[in-house]
Amino acid sequence: MSIPYAILFDMDGTLLQTEKLSTPAFQRTFEQLREQGMWQGPTPDEKALINVLGMTIEQVWIKLLPGAEEATKKAADAYLLENEIKLIKERITDLYPGVRETLQRLHEEGYALFIASNGQEEYIDAICEEYELKPLLTDLYSAGRFQTSTKKDLVARLLRDYEIKQAVMVGDRHSDIEAGLVNDLFTIGCDFGFAKPGELDGANVVIRHFSEVISCLPPHEE
Repeated sequence: MSIPYAILFDMDGTLLQTEKLSTPAFQRTFEQLREQGMWQGPTPDEKALINVLGMTIEQVWIKLLPGAEEATKKAADAYLLENEIKLIKERITDLYPGVRETLQRLHEEGYALFIASNGQEEYIDAICEEYELKPLLTDLYSAGRFQTSTKKDLVARLLRDYEIKQAVMVGDRHSDIEAGLVNDLFTIGCDFGFAKPGELDGANVVIRHFSEVISCLPPHEE
């Protein structure tokens, strides 16, 4: 299977307003860890929780559970995923404005659309199921599914698996821009989520509303 032109989307902070979901999910997770006697430290503040969004799950616990045993990290994985999926189903958050309509239009215009996320496989699947995105997407690539340690490795695998000739990377974190640049992709930085100042440096274009993706796409290469 060879795809002439694809668009790869990060999930957290790009399609989904994740901070509304992640903060309560993390808070519940830390409460559960303390109840089980697996962690005695306080729950990190909201800024610290938002700062880890976009990292792989291994990187998340290195930051939030420094020095914790592997058993604690595994329990945290399970608690966090369970809490996230419950909150997704409760619709505690939503997609960013314009996401659904923009993806629908791109799909109708024949673009191959992918998710490329450092999240856990079940988490990404639950979001796409709840918000009915699956019919619009060719495939869901996640670090949890392929056990990749970086976004650039995940993107490289996706490009290789589908023999993609030309692609665009859309995301809100430095790791998204880096993944695009390393893999010779056109990069669109999203400055409406929780990107920090300077984090989108190097992106070909920076947008402030998701619908701008359409007007920023580069032409098809011959």
